[in-house]
Amino acid sequence: MAYNVVIEASDPGATIMANGQDIGKTPVTLKIFGNPNGTFHDFGSYFYVIQALPVATNQFAQTRVFRTGHGFTHEDMIPRQLYFDMSKPAPAETRVYEGPGYPPPGYYYGPYYGPRIYIGPPFFFGPHRRW
Repeated sequence: MAYNVVIEASDPGATIMANGQDIGKTPVTLKIFGNPNGTFHDFGSYFYVIQALPVATNQFAQTRVFRTGHGFTHEDMIPRQLYFDMSKPAPAETRVYEGPGYPPPGYYYGPYYGPRIYIGPPFFFGPHRRW
């Protein structure tokens, strides 16, 4: 199902990006495909990210992150409209990460050119222990 989201900013002309693709300048209407109950549809990503890039100096880039329900995680509702206040700084806690915390910290899944390098607790203390 398609939902139309009206996106506005405190300073018209801010560039809007959705999942890394340029949508246009504000004010703009974004069509988002979602589930019939009004939540974001899982297209293979954990998050749907909408960003507003500043027009002038002394403005801040704004980001809204919505969960899509990928991997049986929580789904957010699709908003009817979004308003970005470009004069306020983004909160310090805003961060986008992929997945529910895997791989375990300290483990490198790179190409195999020799012995694997494991930095962290001893092998028998991790979530990878199989009994």
